Amino acid sequence: MPVLVIHGGAGGDGPWAGPTKLDPGRIDCLSIILQEVGGALEKGEISALQAVTIAVQVMEDEPLFNAGRGSVLDSEGNVSMDASIMAGIDGAAGACAGLSKTRHPIALARHLLDNGWPVMMIGEGAEDEARKAGLEMVEHRWLKTDLRQAQWSKWKATNDRPGSTDEDDDAQSAILDHDSEIERTPVGTVGAVAIDVDGEMAAATSTGGMTGKPPGRLGDSALIGAGTWADQRVAVSCTGIGEAYIRTAAARRFADLFELTEMTLAEVGDRVLEEVAPLGGRGGLIALNSHGEFILPFHTTLMYRGVWADGKITTAIGPD
Repeated sequence: MPVLVIHGGAGGDGPWAGPTKLDPGRIDCLSIILQEVGGALEKGEISALQAVTIAVQVMEDEPLFNAGRGSVLDSEGNVSMDASIMAGIDGAAGACAGLSKTRHPIALARHLLDNGWPVMMIGEGAEDEARKAGLEMVEHRWLKTDLRQAQWSKWKATNDRPGSTDEDDDAQSAILDHDSEIERTPVGTVGAVAIDVDGEMAAATSTGGMTGKPPGRLGDSALIGAGTWADQRVAVSCTGIGEAYIRTAAARRFADLFELTEMTLAEVGDRVLEEVAPLGGRGGLIALNSHGEFILPFHTTLMYRGVWADGKITTAIGPD
């Protein structure tokens, strides 16, 4: 029964061109999470809520993912991070947005879930709450990696749309074209869903947003019902251009379709992604149900993803 499903974002148009030089590092991170967290989940040592918290927190510490340290930079060259988490058993939730000093946004979201009120906090008030809770705080400059600085500089030099350089692994080479690899626009989110030995489910999502986003912009990752949802039937974490997922309440839409129709889990996943696509929100999602069945659909070139199920680990980037 215990299952852990994780993602590191989805994006890109065109054919899959194979992994970049930085992709092995991303897959290694996913594999470590699945081995350690999935193993503990299967043994009943941790709950689903603990599993998704830990999984996302580890990805927030991996500079190659767009969350926590490794978050992309906004139009002014600053980091602004969002996260949310939800427990399926009772609908408890926590969310935060606009963080620039809290090392692990998902830890603050989890703190808010545990406290029960308020559900969501933003900006300086959220950072103050993180400090009071004893969460680890960092200098803003510590969050800015060389790769993200280079992607921001490339974005600014090309005067392109927000998010256009989010996954440009060659940005540090100062090459201002995309001949060397497919342009991957934007992947930008990490997330996890899990079911534990007691059949309880949870979902969590965290992001740094989009390179060049205007200060104050909020995507779906901080919004319960848009980027994250968990109840006693399903758990969902979404990735893509957040505005479309907000406009369709994608994560909650998934839950409603699964509950109120005869559609399979896979059919529901495809329907939700088909609904966000016309709004400019091509992306992906991960989801599982109370029977431990899971899906990882994406309507983009790639999605960093992995699963722990039946004691086995699988990871992938491009099409199967």
